[in-house]
Amino acid sequence: MPTDYQNTSTEQWLQWDKDHIWHPYSSVLNPPAMVPVVSAKGVKLTLADGSELIDGMSSWWSAIHGYNHPALNAAAKAQLDDMSHVMFGGLTHPAAASLGKRLVDITPAPLTRVFISDSGSVAVEVAIKMALQYWHSIGQPNKTRLLALRNGYHGDTFGAMATCDPVTGMHHLFNKVLPEHLFAEAPKTAFGESATEADLANITSLLKNHHQELAAVILEPVVQGAGGMRFYGGDYLKQLRALCDDYDVLLIHDEIATGFGRSGKLFACEHAGISPDIMCVGKALTGGYLSLAATLCSEKIAHGICEGEAGVFMHGPTFMGNPLACSIANASIDLLLASDWQGNIQRIEAGLKTGLAAAAELNSVEAVRCLGAIGVIEMKTPVNMASLQARFIDRGIWIRPFGKLVYTMPPYIISNADLALLCQQMVAALAAEE
Repeated sequence: MPTDYQNTSTEQWLQWDKDHIWHPYSSVLNPPAMVPVVSAKGVKLTLADGSELIDGMSSWWSAIHGYNHPALNAAAKAQLDDMSHVMFGGLTHPAAASLGKRLVDITPAPLTRVFISDSGSVAVEVAIKMALQYWHSIGQPNKTRLLALRNGYHGDTFGAMATCDPVTGMHHLFNKVLPEHLFAEAPKTAFGESATEADLANITSLLKNHHQELAAVILEPVVQGAGGMRFYGGDYLKQLRALCDDYDVLLIHDEIATGFGRSGKLFACEHAGISPDIMCVGKALTGGYLSLAATLCSEKIAHGICEGEAGVFMHGPTFMGNPLACSIANASIDLLLASDWQGNIQRIEAGLKTGLAAAAELNSVEAVRCLGAIGVIEMKTPVNMASLQARFIDRGIWIRPFGKLVYTMPPYIISNADLALLCQQMVAALAAEE
């Protein structure tokens, strides 16, 4: 008799999960206990036992409108009645065309071409390939290396991983296959401050000495996410834009985590008033409903590639331009832009600053910093994630720390009361660990 997969106890499917599923950054030899989620609505995750958690992570920063949003549900259901998928090679459809136009309209000029892909890591792979193929196409095939920032994170696929911080990304495990790129020291000046000569000295030197082999600089503008949750000033980006122009090196912005309002601007590069040559977006693009990303570039890049030897851009994912995901992305962008999103992000930032301030008084805390809808508590030593996460769950919140960092990126729809409770319980759980 076949197994009745639909009607099993929580204990049974948790055991299947433990026996067969390999979760991110986990060991199958000593797998961490999984928290069983059965539904989600608004900012709450409902567990199998009926208890609820306030989600402080927005499902890795993607569910900006919360869960089960009626507008996004309606967009998904309407698209399902037409088609859930169709190949993008030789075919197109209204959802993708509309999404491309929307992204061009809301991102800074001169980004006019949109390549739609499956995930953030793939969007970064596409950006890297665009930069390399561009230089090859215009007769400079020697420009094949990238320059990235230390403490950066750009994804887990090989091309993207090669541009992540080489220490935290454990490049030595894959050093025989990873391309060797260059890494500049991350800027140390705080958000809102002008870049210092010391901040710019290292990256300027690397550009001066290696520009003939450098295809592009790649970085996360203003907010370094999974590599350290660090904030730095927009002036650094402005200065770097000028340096890239001076040394004839492309500039790639990875806005996968920062795009769609998270930093207080629609896109983080707006803090500097500049535009990259290539930009990656993802995560919040569909409001956390489906995996979708996009890589935007200028006409200069697009024409340079297509006028070269290949005549085409050499990439084409099977699920590129998926109609279901594109339809939800259009609805998510509409939902965001129709709201007072700037005022809302300011409200969340104020709530985070107030709610997390008490953490600075704990002996175990190194620093507390907030920007937009991002709140970070940096500890002096790495946390015990298993025990700390259990404390968070006992207190009715979902926070997933890593290393020394205990942070939150809540959904934009979070109420003041839930935000205050989230912050209060974060601080209380840390205090209980001392």
